[in-house]
Amino acid sequence: MPVLPGAEPYRHDGGEVGVLLCHGFTGSPQSLRPWAEYLAARDLTVSLPLLPGHGTRWEDLQLTGWQDWYAEVDRALRVLTERCAQVFVFGLSMGGALALRLAAKHGDAVTGVVVVNPANKVHGPSAYALPVARHLVRTTKGIASDIARPDTVEIGYARVPLHAAHSLRRFFQLVDGELPQVTQPLLLLHSPQDHVVPPEDSARILGRVSSTEVREVLLEQSYHVATLDHDADRIFEESLAFVGRYAPSVGEALSGGAGRGSAKGLGKEGTGAGG
Repeated sequence: MPVLPGAEPYRHDGGEVGVLLCHGFTGSPQSLRPWAEYLAARDLTVSLPLLPGHGTRWEDLQLTGWQDWYAEVDRALRVLTERCAQVFVFGLSMGGALALRLAAKHGDAVTGVVVVNPANKVHGPSAYALPVARHLVRTTKGIASDIARPDTVEIGYARVPLHAAHSLRRFFQLVDGELPQVTQPLLLLHSPQDHVVPPEDSARILGRVSSTEVREVLLEQSYHVATLDHDADRIFEESLAFVGRYAPSVGEALSGGAGRGSAKGLGKEGTGAGG
């Protein structure tokens, strides 16, 4: 099945510091492409894979599960670690959960983690019905394009296959149990107005990881797909500054250390009011 225009994977061979970006459930690399290109333009080596079952049609997602999605990012991480001296993992939504599991499983091979509106749970009463409902109903309404900007659309499926949603729920349960194994520096950015993933997911992640260097940033002008929203530039700049703190070659290249500061402890910063 051909990949939808704009949903293609992306890779850039740059310097000795690598970044793996993980997109979200029913989405595609399009939601993270501007972020990937921003990092590539600053000489980072970037990998943005297309997860199995994504970027084509929802029927293809019906045939996959969390093991397939995780295997793809795990493979991409191993390729990066062979090429780069340091590797960071970034993720949006379910991609945040994928990034956190990579950090938990790969330990020192991952230098740091950046997640945007990370998902930790399938919410609502219907979540508990998924084991049975998936055999009775094939799909439910899609979750793509939760974006405040009126001129921006996310490439994603209009329908969510319940078989895949059930697998996603099991994956979140698995990752939740592994969060204490995450010890790397963590930058977590989330939107108070998110119609897909509630703020309590971010709060639970922050409360369960073992990272001692954590930074929390509020994206007050954006909805769920914040990487395509009003706060996109903020995300890009914060993530680059984060990489610069822990990768000396990137830190030295940042002019004057703009946007850098102490990463010790847990802090919170918003973006201010306005559209």
